[in-house]
Amino acid sequence: MYNIKVVHSKREDDTMKLKRSERLIDMTQRLLDNPHTLISLTTFTTLYQSAKSSISEDIAIIKKTFEKQGVGIIRTVPGAAGGVIFVPKIKREQALAAAEKLKEQMNDASRLLPGGYIYLSDLLAKPNVLHDLGKMIASAYEDKKIDAVMTVATKGVPIAQTVANYLNVPFVIVRRDSKITEGSTVSINYVSGSSSRVEKMELSKRTLPSGSNVLIVDDFLKAGGTINGMRSLIQEFDSTTAGAVVFCESGVSNHNVSDYSSIIKITEIDTESQKIKAVLGNFFDKHEFL
Repeated sequence: MYNIKVVHSKREDDTMKLKRSERLIDMTQRLLDNPHTLISLTTFTTLYQSAKSSISEDIAIIKKTFEKQGVGIIRTVPGAAGGVIFVPKIKREQALAAAEKLKEQMNDASRLLPGGYIYLSDLLAKPNVLHDLGKMIASAYEDKKIDAVMTVATKGVPIAQTVANYLNVPFVIVRRDSKITEGSTVSINYVSGSSSRVEKMELSKRTLPSGSNVLIVDDFLKAGGTINGMRSLIQEFDSTTAGAVVFCESGVSNHNVSDYSSIIKITEIDTESQKIKAVLGNFFDKHEFL
């Protein structure tokens, strides 16, 4: 029989005395783990048993490094109840570099599917792609006071979830068929732009509080019926649409939606010659970065 001793890490203690280098690492991680969250200086001084002047110097170092490396910005809130807020942000050149890589992958003719659709599932399953997309979109809307990120099941879900993580808000999933686990729902009929059929989408009444400012995120835009449907559904909850962003849009078909932005745009599809051409979308013309 072995005598097992449980050892608790220092992080589990209410307070800890660390070297400055250790304190900087721990403070950085806490900020990264809690975006768009006010953390008071008192919290840090108590946690690290350090003077406010030392904590302020540490924050200044982290702030400078975050901005230089394109990690984000740190906002200072003055006053007795103030503190610091970490806002994820990406540099324009970093966002463009990531989008250019995605554009090249989208130019692969093997992605062509019947009906003019594009195969995206492999890209939207990669953590690094979702990381880039999530940070790009969250950066563009960090000052819009977003209350929730909305998408429609199912392929838009990973993008919406990543954006919501960076904005530190809930994400809600609109469904085309009701689930008993959703409880009572609000449903609307909308015209599918690609097929001109009347379809239904619905959302649980408990999911979206009235008066919410909602960001719509989706994977692909062909004619715009789905985005228009989500906008109508948001109105049913007495809420407003802060914006609509899609990963990829088909620029070879007529859109029935306005006021949206796309990261990638397909400008040419030829199923006979197996040719596809992708360019950067209007996202980089409509939004600002570091």
